Amino acid sequence: MAAPLEGIRILDLSRLLPGPYCTMLLGDMGAEILKVEEPNYGDPARLVPPRLKEEGALFLTVNRNKKSISLNLKDPRGVEAFMKLVAKSDVVLEGFRPGVVDRLGIGYKQVSQVNPKIVYCSITG
Repeated sequence: MAAPLEGIRILDLSRLLPGPYCTMLLGDMGAEILKVEEPNYGDPARLVPPRLKEEGALFLTVNRNKKSISLNLKDPRGVEAFMKLVAKSDVVLEGFRPGVVDRLGIGYKQVSQVNPKIVYCSITG
């Protein structure tokens, strides 16, 4: 039997807990999750103790069922690569502070020009 979200592709730009927890649940229901992390630091949850080998237990828990890629979204080449992923995706979930995605050129306005059917979810704290 197929999982309810099988065939749905989600780009996860979130960090720490709220966004990764949300996409963890979507992945548990069969969605394909691609976690996008910055090259130098990645998700800070990787460092939160307790740690199993090199990874924080929190990070390992909420990022199960996910693939990951490192993109520098402050570089035009990183934004270009991200937009290629957007074209093949159904959902973008981001957890940046208000205004950051627009400054990076990956806000809803820019993303929806590449993929008009995209579902764009912003989780801000």
